[in-house]
Amino acid sequence: MTDKLNELTAAGVAVWLDDLSRVRLSSGGLDQLRREKHVAGVTTNPTIFAKALSDADEYNWQLHDLATRGVEVEESVRMLTTYDVRWACDVMRPSYDGSDGVDGRVSIEVDPRLAHDSDKTVAEAKALWWLVDRPNLFIKIPATEAGLPAITATLAEGISVNVTLIFGLDRYSAVMEAFLAGLEQAKANGHDLSKIGSVASFFVSRVDSEVDKRLEKVGSDQAKSLKGKAAIANAQLAYERYTEVFSSDRWKALAAAGAHPQRPLWASTSTKNPDYRDVIYVEELIAPGTVNTMPESVIHAYADHGETRGDTITGAYDAARKVFADLESVGVDMDDVIATLEREGVEKFEASWQELLDGVRKSLEAAAKGKGAPNKAAKGNAKAAEKAGGNA
Repeated sequence: MTDKLNELTAAGVAVWLDDLSRVRLSSGGLDQLRREKHVAGVTTNPTIFAKALSDADEYNWQLHDLATRGVEVEESVRMLTTYDVRWACDVMRPSYDGSDGVDGRVSIEVDPRLAHDSDKTVAEAKALWWLVDRPNLFIKIPATEAGLPAITATLAEGISVNVTLIFGLDRYSAVMEAFLAGLEQAKANGHDLSKIGSVASFFVSRVDSEVDKRLEKVGSDQAKSLKGKAAIANAQLAYERYTEVFSSDRWKALAAAGAHPQRPLWASTSTKNPDYRDVIYVEELIAPGTVNTMPESVIHAYADHGETRGDTITGAYDAARKVFADLESVGVDMDDVIATLEREGVEKFEASWQELLDGVRKSLEAAAKGKGAPNKAAKGNAKAAEKAGGNA
C-alpha cells in the first residue's frame, strides 16, 4: 500500500498538524501521528486552545491548582497553554533533532489583542519563549503592519518566529524583508543563526471563501468560472516571490552564516466548500521547502486518496497571473479582499482569545468552589506530562 504522506514529504512538503489539546498529548495521539503519519510540526492558535479547554476535563487538576493559588485569568491562560506547548515540544523533539532543527517545531501565538502594538508583541514573545523554554518553539506573530517590526525585533533576540495571518503578496514580501533584517540583527547580536527558525504562514482557503462570495455576487458565467481558483493562484505567486528572495545575494550571506530559510507554510488548508476536493489545498501546493499545516481530518484524507504529482507550483506562475487578471476583469478587487481577510483574521482570533479567557474564568470560579477538583485521570495526566517534560 502506497504511503501517500511519505510521498508528499519526499516531494519537499513538511506535514504539520494544525491542532493541539491535552487529550491528544495524554493519549499519545500526537506522538502516533509523528511516528505513523510523518507529522513533523504542530501549529496552534487561540481558536484551537479555546476548543481544547472547553472539551476536556484533563485541565481540571491544573485549574484547581491555579484557583487555589488565586492566579489571575490571563496568567492562568498562559500557564495552561504553555504547559501544553512545552509538552508538545518534547513529543516533537525527535523530529527537531532529526532535521537539524528545521522541523519538530510547535507554535504558540502572542495575545492577538496586541496585534497592533509592536512593543507589547515583542515583550509577550520574549515572555512566552522564556516560559516554554524549548529550542523547538515558534512564537506566532501576526503579519499586521505593527507586527512587521515586532517580527524583526523578536528574531534579533534569537527567538524563532512563525509569522501568521498572511493573505497578500505585498505583505508577504514585507514579511520576508522583516525576516532578513531580523537575522542580520541577530547575527550582529552574536546569536547562532543555525538555531533560529521561521516560517511564514500564508492563508489559503479563506481567500477562496471571500473571493467566491464576491464572484457569486457578480453572477456572470465568467465570474462563476473563476470560483475556487484565487487561493491557489495567490499561494503559487507567493512561492515565486519566496524563490526570488531566497536566491538573492543578501540571503546567501546569511545562509553562509548558518541560517535556515523562512519556509512558506500553507495555512487554512481545509476545504470550506464541499464542492471542492477535500485535499485540493495540499495537492495543488506541492513544492520543495514548504510546509502544509493541516487539521487531522485532512491528514487522514491525504493518506487515503491524496495524489502527489511532483511540483505543482513552480510551472504555474503565468497561469496564476492570468487568474488574477481575470478576477480584475470581472470586478474583484484583490487588494480589498486581502485587507478584509487580514482585518477579519485578527478579529476572529481576538474573539477566540476572549472566548478562551471567559472559559478559563468560569472554570477557575468553579474550581474555587470545589466543582473542578482534580480526579484520578487528571492526576495521571499530570504525571505523564512530567515524564514528557511538560511540567519542567
